[in-house]
Amino acid sequence: MIKVIMHGASGKMGQTITRLIADDEALEVVAGIDKVDNGNSPYPIFGSIAECDINADVIIDFSIATAVDDLLLYCEKRNVPCVLCTTGLTEEQIDKIKETSEKVAILKSANMSLGINLLLKMLKEAAGVLAPAGFDIEIVEKHHNLKVDAPSGTALALGDSINDELGSEYKYIYDRSQERVKRGKKEIGYSAIRGGTIVGEHDVIFAGCDEIVTFSHTAYSKSVFGKGAIEAAKYLAGKPAGMYTMADVIG
Repeated sequence: MIKVIMHGASGKMGQTITRLIADDEALEVVAGIDKVDNGNSPYPIFGSIAECDINADVIIDFSIATAVDDLLLYCEKRNVPCVLCTTGLTEEQIDKIKETSEKVAILKSANMSLGINLLLKMLKEAAGVLAPAGFDIEIVEKHHNLKVDAPSGTALALGDSINDELGSEYKYIYDRSQERVKRGKKEIGYSAIRGGTIVGEHDVIFAGCDEIVTFSHTAYSKSVFGKGAIEAAKYLAGKPAGMYTMADVIG
């Protein structure tokens, strides 16, 4: 059985994954990390990853960006692979993740759902056809009112997938309110909406002359992300050092 440490155990995703793993005979959560202990956890909760003295085969991380630095140090020191799902990371943290992956297996994904990862592949083909034909590209994302980072990590990943296909020639525009200028030809525009209990909606719009092509993905519950993270943990446990993605998991 694969032993899991849940980093961000008391959060909504941590609790969702805990419930899902309880019904999965291949995994067991042996410890959780969170500053908040609601007292109802079926496993011990540590206030920080540095305090955890329980051995595990893999860590699943759904926490906050400020907790990632200590997490990476722990993974390297204890040689524990990590499925890293936290978003809103700084460039310095992303560089540190790449550095850490040279010593221990790290799977980083802005979104763990199967549908989003399939969409990433589809967007490359669409961009290769539509962008040279003059289509403008806009990304609209919607999330609940508790989400603190914007644009979402998933929205940025969608844009990166497109831009990779286009030779990284496109500039990301996050706010059009500060300049009164017409839209540039090589831009990917982002709009972020926060409200209510929206789990996650992403629309990628290719707007051309007299026609619009829209790719949409809607998550109706957090369980889609939890299921993906669990499959990623199964895949990553025992893997050699390296940087992995959900593309490796889904083949």
